[in-house]
Amino acid sequence: MRYDLNLLPIFVALMEERSVTRAAERLGMTQPALSNALARLRTMLQDQLFIRERYGIQPTPVALELAPAIADALARLDDAVLGQQDFDPTHAERLFTIAPNGYVEFVLVPAIVARLAQVAPGIRLRLTPYGNDLSETGVISGTTAMVLGRIVDPPDNLVVQHLMDESLECVVRAGHPQVGEAITREQFEQLRHVNVMPPGRIRAGVFQALAQQQLKRDVAISVTNFFAVAEMVAVTDYCTTLPRLICNRLRHDPRLKVLPAPVDLGQFPVEIAWHVRYRHDPAHRWLRSLIGDVVRQLAA
Repeated sequence: MRYDLNLLPIFVALMEERSVTRAAERLGMTQPALSNALARLRTMLQDQLFIRERYGIQPTPVALELAPAIADALARLDDAVLGQQDFDPTHAERLFTIAPNGYVEFVLVPAIVARLAQVAPGIRLRLTPYGNDLSETGVISGTTAMVLGRIVDPPDNLVVQHLMDESLECVVRAGHPQVGEAITREQFEQLRHVNVMPPGRIRAGVFQALAQQQLKRDVAISVTNFFAVAEMVAVTDYCTTLPRLICNRLRHDPRLKVLPAPVDLGQFPVEIAWHVRYRHDPAHRWLRSLIGDVVRQLAA
């Protein structure tokens, strides 16, 4: 029997999205075109495959059984084709969509962009947010090249690589009337705090670190990103607790002083993850290597 391989990515999109509308948007197709393709899929695989329900579609037992084999076959095909291609970063023209969490976007992405401008000016990046849900980034389906941050409970089709471990420090204004060259536990708990609550797993990490040490905070204001924190601390007597690499930037601001946390708040991992189909993509491998080099230099 001859199979139409063009239909297999449609099957994968329907399995992952569980919605004809979302699958069509992801594949850049109209809904009628996707419905027509689904009809051909049903004929080819001799099963209904997906049953329409109130809030989307649900796969049949046959679809669930076929899904791992089809996804693996597509990944192997990508590996075979892409593995034969050469990649020259100095002349390559390619757009990568990546999903950094708020910390990575603030600390790592500028350094990555600067390196790309030097060695691969034709490589362009498009950023999409990484919040609490990996599926919202597009990395699980492979439409997004990679996700960077803290990767929790990844599915089997993602490859996860550890990049570095990050620690936490405290920041107050340089002329703070209560804090000298160190901050005590008592001072930390008496001060009011600027709390960073980005949409991501780092939020849980900071909260858990404080809870494990039974360290209390009187939060005066919570913000959604790291960009506003320095200005708020510089004009108040508030304190903030931030990752070390962010604090390294703030050490150069004469309005601020960076201090060790009053207790050991431990470390949290920074990771990168990508779909298995990109394992042997030469351009993807090159970009992963570049990101690893940038992170090692910053961490040092």
